[in-house]
Amino acid sequence: VRYLEKAVFNLDYGQFKLVLHALEERKQVIDNAPHLCHALPCMTPCFSWFEVVYYWIGLKMYDLVAGRQLLHISRYYSTKESADLFPTLARKVNDRILRGTVVYYDGQMNDARLNVGLACTAALAGAAVLNHAEVVSLLKDDDGKRIIGARIRDNLTGNEFDTYAKVIVNAGGPFCDSIRKMANKNAQQMISPSSGVHIILPDYYSPEGMGLIVPKTKDGRVVFMLPWLGKTVAGTTDSSTSITFLPEPHEDEIQFILDAISGYLNVKVRRADVLSAWSGIRPLAVDPTAKNTESISRDHVVCEDYPGLVTITGGKWTTYRSMAEDAVNAAIKSGKLTPTSGCVTNNLRLVGGEGWEPSSFTVLAQQYTRMKSTHSGKVVPGVMDSAAARHLSQAYGTLAERVAAIAQNESLGKRLAHGYPYLEAEVAYCARSEYCESAVDFIARRTRLAFLETDAARKALPRVIEILANEHKWDDAKQKEELEKATEFLRTFKSSKNAKFHDGKHN
Repeated sequence: VRYLEKAVFNLDYGQFKLVLHALEERKQVIDNAPHLCHALPCMTPCFSWFEVVYYWIGLKMYDLVAGRQLLHISRYYSTKESADLFPTLARKVNDRILRGTVVYYDGQMNDARLNVGLACTAALAGAAVLNHAEVVSLLKDDDGKRIIGARIRDNLTGNEFDTYAKVIVNAGGPFCDSIRKMANKNAQQMISPSSGVHIILPDYYSPEGMGLIVPKTKDGRVVFMLPWLGKTVAGTTDSSTSITFLPEPHEDEIQFILDAISGYLNVKVRRADVLSAWSGIRPLAVDPTAKNTESISRDHVVCEDYPGLVTITGGKWTTYRSMAEDAVNAAIKSGKLTPTSGCVTNNLRLVGGEGWEPSSFTVLAQQYTRMKSTHSGKVVPGVMDSAAARHLSQAYGTLAERVAAIAQNESLGKRLAHGYPYLEAEVAYCARSEYCESAVDFIARRTRLAFLETDAARKALPRVIEILANEHKWDDAKQKEELEKATEFLRTFKSSKNAKFHDGKHN
């Protein structure tokens, strides 16, 4: 929506093309991973009749541009209807009275699960997937004119080995410049890293199934508050940052988000309610003439600035599939390869998506029990309640039955954290079938527990490590090391309970 507004007012065809492309790809992602992606209505509050008309016309244009890719039609709701749909929405902001809201639909995904689904789908299609592997150096041919491979370090064992390829694709996100510099130490920087901070609040801040988007706060930024995995996610900031492996949010950024949303709600917004807060790095493709990161296009860039090394950077999650298509096309050209067919990912269902229906969770609830061990070691049956069944179905798609079977047959049916649907069986399943090699892998990259509530993730750690130790045959020293690493990782999340921190800026 923001890019469409820019496209119209700046008569920018490039931005308009980006919007068209993103809408097309958004529909594609929802079709290809229906268990992980869905449409989400987003409410924009209007505090003058001019705003009502302005946003209504803008969002109707958005509907028009979406065409056949439209998820649902946008519409205006009166003040009373809006209050029914979003009870915590303020009716008055800075002496301005709410005149109604305009609701449009966007897509929402479970990003961690989609990422794992992509790796597993690639593996099933014949790809060799490596996890916890690092490029140490690039290998060149005898003349030093072309990249022909890479030296890889397995960070789990410390072993190093060489691997060869006709073309290397560098898709290192914020770290892609460091890979390019391995080929040519004088390579110009392509990445303008931008920090995006998000916070998680309890579910009562936003109703289930309705988001809130304020297109312009007093300092011109966009803020949103959306239901996400049973909680409320709010954000975001957009400021330049340095590239680090474990970025941390600053207290003033968290406070900015809290202040921005509190003006639009009729409930008290408390710092104590922040269950988790984190910072991520967006690898924006740099335009030397841009004045700030917000004005940098979110479009992606593919280039080959050293023969044999194709770099792709920029872009956004929504368009990941077409980014990959462009990168592979560039690799085919670079390596003079002869593929047997064109790109097939347009209609390639991700693992777990084939045959999945929104009602699939009922089968789990009806056919499986959750056997669990009590503290005394006695095994007792529990109900596969609809919260657990729905979670498994939406996280694993048609493979959810495999997880449910582990819960039932191996007495791993207990919940890992109070108030969350994650089951012990998921740890075992992810270790066996989804490359889960560490405690952080599970709490952050197979599930989003660390991102949803830092404290709950911390309490779940001992049991997560115990199950992983059983799966991977870890000794006591390795288990201790895993606990230390995961605890250090969780320190970078600034929930209200670990907000008293020193970062050189705050006490």
